[in-house]
Amino acid sequence: MKITAIKQQVKRADRYSIYGDEKYLFSFSEGELLASGIRIGQELDEQRLEELRNKAVVDKAYDRAINLISRRFRSEWELHDYLKRKEYDGNVRDKVVDQLRERGYVNDTDFAKRWVENRRLLKSTSKRRLSQELHQKRIADDIIKEVLEADETDELEVLKDLVERKRKQTKYQDDLKLMQYLARQGFSYDLIKESLTTPSEP
Repeated sequence: MKITAIKQQVKRADRYSIYGDEKYLFSFSEGELLASGIRIGQELDEQRLEELRNKAVVDKAYDRAINLISRRFRSEWELHDYLKRKEYDGNVRDKVVDQLRERGYVNDTDFAKRWVENRRLLKSTSKRRLSQELHQKRIADDIIKEVLEADETDELEVLKDLVERKRKQTKYQDDLKLMQYLARQGFSYDLIKESLTTPSEP
């Protein structure tokens, strides 16, 4: 088969459509196009064509993963799950995540650190709840332990601040309801009792 055209896509200027014998074959990112060495007029045998088709599948999956990461940093499991839902097989998913890891675009330790930092900025959250959330993202236990041990947030102060804010709501004037709420947020019973009996600093 002869490569008869290489056309820059209208909607995606960074991607190129490859045509063989005047028929669309597959698309490549600019980087993959250059790496492949494809040129107009080049003859491809079936083996080389199949290799390029497989590269195109990985390249497209990688492109999708990059677009996902650009919106929010993701864990390795989240990327695997996303690509699985896009119906890429395990081999393609592994190749994409490996490339992302090698290029520094995915790192579960960095992800966990950012997750904790962002959650601390957004709301009062217990370490137990943070641990649960990171487990849901399939972060390894040793990474969770390392990141939470490095978190110097005073859990009691976080809890006292939360109690102060919740006390402004009518339904949380009742100690039992407030304690039940705080327990659901992952705070320990002992810490809850201490926060309710220790006055907040002015």
